[in-house]
Amino acid sequence: MKNGEKKRRSVNNEKIVIASNAKQSLPTGRQVIKLKIRLPRSPHSLAMTGYIAMTRTKIQSDQILLFTVFILLVFGLVMIASAGVAYSKIRFDDAYFFFKRQLLFGVLPGLIILYLTQKINYTFWKKISFPLFILSIALLTLVFIPGIGSKLYGASRWIQLGGFSFQPSEMLKFSLILYLAAWLESRGEKIKDFFEGLTPFLMVMGIVSFLLIKQPNMGTLGVIIFIALIMFFISGSNLWHIFLMGMAGMIAFFILIKTESYRLNRFLVFLHPELDPRGIGYQINQALLAIGSGGIWGVGLGKSLQKFNYLPEPTGDSIFAIIGEELGFLGCSLTLLLFTILVFRGLRIVKLAPDRFSRLVATGITAWIIIQAFVNISAISGLMPLTGVPLPFISYGGTSLVFLLAGTGILLNISKHLKEQ
Repeated sequence: MKNGEKKRRSVNNEKIVIASNAKQSLPTGRQVIKLKIRLPRSPHSLAMTGYIAMTRTKIQSDQILLFTVFILLVFGLVMIASAGVAYSKIRFDDAYFFFKRQLLFGVLPGLIILYLTQKINYTFWKKISFPLFILSIALLTLVFIPGIGSKLYGASRWIQLGGFSFQPSEMLKFSLILYLAAWLESRGEKIKDFFEGLTPFLMVMGIVSFLLIKQPNMGTLGVIIFIALIMFFISGSNLWHIFLMGMAGMIAFFILIKTESYRLNRFLVFLHPELDPRGIGYQINQALLAIGSGGIWGVGLGKSLQKFNYLPEPTGDSIFAIIGEELGFLGCSLTLLLFTILVFRGLRIVKLAPDRFSRLVATGITAWIIIQAFVNISAISGLMPLTGVPLPFISYGGTSLVFLLAGTGILLNISKHLKEQ
């Protein structure tokens, strides 16, 4: 009896704490709120004051990733305003034509789409991945239709409707990642099988490759193939299948070089940059001259000489050379650092993704950003043959930027559902 009374007294006298250790065990992004509650008196108990720890779920997306992308966007606008001054003035009689276009038709709609895609649950994209991919293929075929498709610099890559231009190959990167993620997830262990895994994969990539070669758009094709191979590898495919595709790809690469003179010239210039500096080697020589002129600190923002009709595409594929000239080795290093941060944040999301589909999507989007950045920077620095691939978030191009930001939004949404470390 005494023991019972002691037990009752100890219960009545102590403060009751529910989930007192919840703060330590909560995943990142959740807040702990303490509520002081006065419990009603009863004939059989004393008034008790309790502290109940409750959690309000407010899971945030990856803020470091988001902040890094914002820095790249602002930096891109600044560099486009600087690099495009001369070309914009000569061609459009407006020194800031490219800056205004990028802001109004790239950055602003892209940020709206980023906001929407990071709000939409990532599982939604699995449901529409196939129709989205079919739509991309259909749009990719329209570039060959006279009156709809627009041919520029010998390539049919744009759909032109009035004053609006659209590049379907950028949409293809986005939709293919989503479609492959959904398809690879549905295959499961069958992905290791030659007929149920490798053969359908090669059929899809064959269709995509044919349409891109027909444009021609070899830079985009290379980026897409590498993205697809990385996703195929992550899905648990047979390593021998990847090896065979790699060997076949190398053979196809040399055949494509041999069949078109401009591809062969680019490859020859890559091996011998000094070859024909006023002809086929003009762009790479002017780009290397710009990067070399910058030194460590650069000549100063807005003070580039190469952008005055010396370096082709100063706001597009060649913008990294202008960064090197105006901001020097320091500016180039900071640009590389920002992309390195994106790599690590993307890999973290891949590692902690909640399911197989989200892991494959995160892999594809991260690979898309990093491979494209690597190809652009390497090509303009003379480390690989020149290609027409823009620098993500920085180069001029509304279609590319909008779909990159859409992909980033999906990556941010996945980051809200990560497993606890």
